[in-house]
Amino acid sequence: MNKIIKAHSSFLIMIDLQERLMPAIFNKNEIIKNSQCLLTSARELSVPLIVTEQYPKGIGSTIPELKNLIPQDTSIISKTTFSCCDAPEFGNAFLNLKFNGASIDTAILFGVESHICVLSTAMNLIEKYGLNVVIAADSCGSRTEKNHLLALEAARSIGCLVVPTETIIYQMLGEAGTPQFKALLPLFK
Repeated sequence: MNKIIKAHSSFLIMIDLQERLMPAIFNKNEIIKNSQCLLTSARELSVPLIVTEQYPKGIGSTIPELKNLIPQDTSIISKTTFSCCDAPEFGNAFLNLKFNGASIDTAILFGVESHICVLSTAMNLIEKYGLNVVIAADSCGSRTEKNHLLALEAARSIGCLVVPTETIIYQMLGEAGTPQFKALLPLFK
């Protein structure tokens, strides 16, 4: 991917940040903090969001620290597939985003686990939908740091832009001095 991330042509996918999975994830506190920043920014900048939960009956629902930041009209997809794209409800959620707004060409991914669901989803978004894929590296994780780092390397090799959460938010903002910039600045202090 070789373009600046724009809020008006992007959407976020929050992948499986769930109650029974997060305690086992390496660096979970940083992932939660950065995910809160992404969700807050998405709301402020009107960036659409899709949320997935892997087998919530067994793994639980989205963690409370994030659940209250999800807008009420957000699609929350229960899945058993590893790629979000293979969940039956994903296609409809994605099509609803495309038809309700501007031309969406960029998917911003964050969640767990990097080497399983995040990477599989990135691969499918490129292959099935031809999207630009951005991975918020510090808002993703795996049970081991090694698996997380290997997944980020693999994502880069297939053309994903892998950057920090702060880079994504500042690119979506585009400039300082706006009301949105002022509203989001406290996230980074």
